[in-house]
Amino acid sequence: MRISLFFWVVLSMWATSCDKTSDDRYDPAYYKNPITSQKLPDPTVIRDGDTFYLYATEAIRNVPIMKSKDLVNWTLCGTVFSEATRPDFTEGGEVWAPDIHYVGDRYLLYYSLSSWGGVEDCGIGVAEAETPEGPWINHGKLFISREIGCLNSIDPFFIEENGKKYLFWGSFRGIWGAELSDDGLSLQTATIQQVAGTAFEATCIHKRAGYYYLFASMGSCCSGMSSTYTVVVGRSEHLFGPYVDRQGEGMLTNHYEQVLTGSGEFAGPGHNAEIMTDRDGVDWMLYHAYWVNTPGNRTLMLDRVNWEDGWPVVHNGTPSRGTAAPRF
Repeated sequence: MRISLFFWVVLSMWATSCDKTSDDRYDPAYYKNPITSQKLPDPTVIRDGDTFYLYATEAIRNVPIMKSKDLVNWTLCGTVFSEATRPDFTEGGEVWAPDIHYVGDRYLLYYSLSSWGGVEDCGIGVAEAETPEGPWINHGKLFISREIGCLNSIDPFFIEENGKKYLFWGSFRGIWGAELSDDGLSLQTATIQQVAGTAFEATCIHKRAGYYYLFASMGSCCSGMSSTYTVVVGRSEHLFGPYVDRQGEGMLTNHYEQVLTGSGEFAGPGHNAEIMTDRDGVDWMLYHAYWVNTPGNRTLMLDRVNWEDGWPVVHNGTPSRGTAAPRF
C-alpha cells in the first residue's frame, strides 16, 4: 500500500508539472511570440520539401542557417560562411540582411556587406550552394554603392518574373531595382531604376491576385525598446511600379500603408521575410522585433497575414502575442 501511494503521489506531481508547462508554447496547435529569444534580425526564409530554412543578419557570426518543420521551432544547423570564406570586399564590413532563393538548379544567397555609416562603401554580394545547408561557394561582390551611384546599397531582394531575374535593394537613399544576368551572378547596371523613395529599406515583394506588394520598413531599426521600425506596403500592377497606397499616392514620394508597428511589449517590428503559405492557404510573415523581456535582442517573430480589400493586415497592426500555429 505504501509503495502504491508513493507512485500515486509521484504520478500526481508529474501530471501537475506537465500542466504548469503546457502553455501555448508547448502546444503544437499554438505558438507564442517571440518564437525564439535568439538574435535573428532581418530574416529570410525558403521552403525545401517539408523543411524551412532561415538565414539572418550575422548576430550569429558568418550568417546562421536555421531549420524548422513548422515556422515555429527552429534549430541552428550551421553557418553560410567560415572565417576563411566570409566576404571581405568592404573593409570591416559585417554581413547583413541576406536573401535566399532557388534559382535554376541551385540556391543563391544575396547578402549585404556593410558597416554603420558606410553608405558609399557598402555593397551586395552573392553565394551559391546545391542545398540550403551548403556547403556555400562565395562569389563575392556584385556591386558597391559608389560604383553604381546608389548610396547605401544594402538589403537585397531577388525575384524571378516571366523568365527574367531581378534584384531590388536600398536603404533610406531610395529603393532600386535592376535586371540580373541569366545565372543571377551579375547586375545589368544599365537597367537600374528607382521604385520607392528615401523613407524605406528592407524591400520584400510579394505577388498576389494580380498585384505586386512592395513591403518595406521605415524608422529606426536598432535602438532597443526605443526603436520605431515599422512595416509598410504599397502595391502595383507592374513589378517596377508605380507602387501606391490606398489613395493612389506613390511610394516614390514616400507614401505607404502601415502594416505593423510597435506596442508596449514589442518594439521596432520590421524587415519581414518572404510570405509563406500553409496547407490551409493561410499566409504567414516572419520578421524581427525587440521584446520587453529581452530588450537587447532583435528576436524572431511570426504572425498571420490576412487580406482585406486587397491589402495585407497583421493582427491589429501590432505584433501578436501568439495564435493558432501554421499547419503544414
